[in-house]
Amino acid sequence: MTNPSGAPSIRASDVIVAGAMVAMVTLLIVPLPQFLVDLLLTFNIATAVVIVLVSIFTNEVLQFSSLPTLLLITTLFRITLNVSTTRLLLTTGEAGEVIRRFGEYVIGGNTVVGLIVFLILVIVQFIVITKGAERVSEVAARFTLDAMPGKQMSIDADLNAGLITEAEARARRREIEREADFYGAMDGATKFIKGDAIAGLLIVFINLIGGFIVGMLQQGMSFSEAWAHYSLRTVGDGLVTQIPALLISTAAGILVTRAAGESSLGIELTRQLGGDPKLLMLAGGLLLGLGLIPGLPTLPFFLIGAVILGTGVLGSRYQRVREAAEVPEPEALPITNDMVPETKVQLTPVDPLEVELGYALVPMADPARGGDLLDRVVAVRKQVAASLGLVLPYIRVRDNLALSPYQYVIKLRGIEVGSYELQPDRYLAMDPGGLEETVPGQPTVEPAFGLQALWISPADKQRAELIGYTVVDPASVLVAHLTEVIKENAHLLLGRQEVKNMVDMVKETHPALVEELTRLLSLGEIQKVLQNLLAEGVPIRDLVLIFEALADWAPVTKDPEQLTEKVRVALGRTIVHHFELGPVIRAITLAPDVEQRLQAAAEKRGPGPALDPQLAQAVIDGIQREAQAMAQKGLTPVLVCSPALRPVIRRIAQHTYPKLIVLSYAELDPKLEIESVAVIRA
Repeated sequence: MTNPSGAPSIRASDVIVAGAMVAMVTLLIVPLPQFLVDLLLTFNIATAVVIVLVSIFTNEVLQFSSLPTLLLITTLFRITLNVSTTRLLLTTGEAGEVIRRFGEYVIGGNTVVGLIVFLILVIVQFIVITKGAERVSEVAARFTLDAMPGKQMSIDADLNAGLITEAEARARRREIEREADFYGAMDGATKFIKGDAIAGLLIVFINLIGGFIVGMLQQGMSFSEAWAHYSLRTVGDGLVTQIPALLISTAAGILVTRAAGESSLGIELTRQLGGDPKLLMLAGGLLLGLGLIPGLPTLPFFLIGAVILGTGVLGSRYQRVREAAEVPEPEALPITNDMVPETKVQLTPVDPLEVELGYALVPMADPARGGDLLDRVVAVRKQVAASLGLVLPYIRVRDNLALSPYQYVIKLRGIEVGSYELQPDRYLAMDPGGLEETVPGQPTVEPAFGLQALWISPADKQRAELIGYTVVDPASVLVAHLTEVIKENAHLLLGRQEVKNMVDMVKETHPALVEELTRLLSLGEIQKVLQNLLAEGVPIRDLVLIFEALADWAPVTKDPEQLTEKVRVALGRTIVHHFELGPVIRAITLAPDVEQRLQAAAEKRGPGPALDPQLAQAVIDGIQREAQAMAQKGLTPVLVCSPALRPVIRRIAQHTYPKLIVLSYAELDPKLEIESVAVIRA
């Protein structure tokens, strides 16, 4: 939230937290009365209880992402309380009603018992809970970081398959980053808990020694009197602070050991522990049997055994009733005309885009058999419209008995542009690179991005995901392939009728603009400019801005190539945002002498070759080498050059490295920083 001046506004919750931090520091300096110390000790216990309850009822770890910071704050709070109680105890001989009552009631006034209980609490917290939580946090942080590339590729695969929108993809990527940050923070926060346990033990020891010195040397007490007075209150102080510390460390352990679930810890434990009533009945019978052994107490074993056995019997009855209610009524499957193979050859127009399936893949497109391919294809059309601004014609999905059973073919205007063979009973596991482990499977190459992959069995799916593979189902493979084919050939799917529809749509809101544009350019010339943009992956969503630029430059030139360059300059911000290049653009650049020679060749007129073959080959080799190097480093291959050379470089790169993004300096905002990662020299 920001105020009108642009500065972030301060909310009440921020003021409360800041005030609490300042108050904690004040507690280290200012002596407090006993009543206020009692209130703060009670508040410490209440805070620990709330943290434990929140960790138990949290469905996902990110719902309590503030826990690492909260651990630091509560640790600081307990230390300030220890300082205040120590000061109060040594100066007045009393540390408050809460500490005294804990010392008298919890340990029955027996100091030795209290010390033993306190040591047990510290040992359990330090060795068992804190050590375990620390190890789990370390492993979780490492595995989360290792799995990030695979998860991000899985998000990209879902986005390309049309299963999620761009906004959902950004939200998922942000969630992955937050999860990695959380486990990394928890890895460090557990060190606070460990240090707190050690500090608690040292503070009790210091209080005992200090109490003896003050009592015997300053107040004239005997050793037994000083022991009875100060040890009781010191142990009470230790218990009052260590019990909340134990609760908070337990809460941290609960949260970092939670696996991904859809419900709270209590619901999951109830469902998983009581999921099989036969096991409860077996455990209850075992306890009843132990109660019959001579020498063992019969009543406890019989009582607990009967409760568990009864729970198992009731659970078994409930399970049978639920299974009976879930059995569907048998019904005949209707046979429709869509399910009958075509027997007549029909002369139909060529479809702009179609997907043909082998007969073994037909269930993927049959909703009656659980197939959702048709819904995913519709989602692909929506995604392409949202990202590129191109409204696709219908995509026909049909079977083809001439194909192999597991093969599909993607056709563009009747011509095959993509093909692959799926394994419907397996999953495709893609290697993002750098994985140390592997899973058994059949090697293959993923069709959309050319990644090395394996067809794995469903039993190995979870293990592959834990290792770091990106695992997708066969339908997602097909849809991702279809999406990439559409993006690569979007310019071929834009016909005059589609352009006419776009012009009419803009005319409804900007009639003057469309009237001027159509007077200057024909529909075919507008179509060519839009096709040039789509051929390089530039979105045409902002038709108003595109038409404005065309109307500005059409009086100067009618050449579609030159008009395309002018429109690209107008769309500069859109291009940078679409390819996610800012705010620092890491790009390949041309050496000044190479740029000058290319510029001279581009301006040359008359007979003879315009471009020196050696120079052309040097540029081709340099583009291919440096673009591949950027891709291997995980960077988007980008080349930046002068506006006059951009079309020339693009034509060269189109055959050398088609995925290279070629930008001109005129398209880039002056505020953007360009970092040259490589220079092409001749």
